[in-house]
Amino acid sequence: MSSPEALVAGLVGRGLTVACAESLTGGLVCAALTSVAGSSRTVRGGVVSYATDVKAAVLGVDAERLRETGPVDALVAEQMALGVARVLGADVGLATTGVAGPGPADGMPAGTVFVAACGPWPGGVTSRRLALPGDRAQVRAATVDAVIDLLGEQLAVLAPQGE
Repeated sequence: MSSPEALVAGLVGRGLTVACAESLTGGLVCAALTSVAGSSRTVRGGVVSYATDVKAAVLGVDAERLRETGPVDALVAEQMALGVARVLGADVGLATTGVAGPGPADGMPAGTVFVAACGPWPGGVTSRRLALPGDRAQVRAATVDAVIDLLGEQLAVLAPQGE
């Protein structure tokens, strides 16, 4: 499991910047990263795209896809990650979208979450579907951990700067 400290160090060590697109986490991912001393060397910022129309209007998520699947979808998460990297001029984009609960939303049960990361690694963008247990706060916290872990896994394939 990656920590925000390890992630910030890994990004800085590779000369990469990061931006976060968040829905159900409402800024918690960006807050976790910026809680680390020295994070200003890598964190570009974040977009809290809680409303579905913001995902399309600000991040460039395909509006037709949003109509077809709703916002809780792997491709939506991937497009959010790509969009925030583009909008904020970052090398790496992270995204979270899903249902924190307590009840279902958009036809999905509480705890259904998608996280995504895009960056300069093979394949460029990756996403993961999660079925998280717990109450609203637990689902949101586990989502932050999951997207940090996903990025940590992707960074592991990249050599640090200068190697």
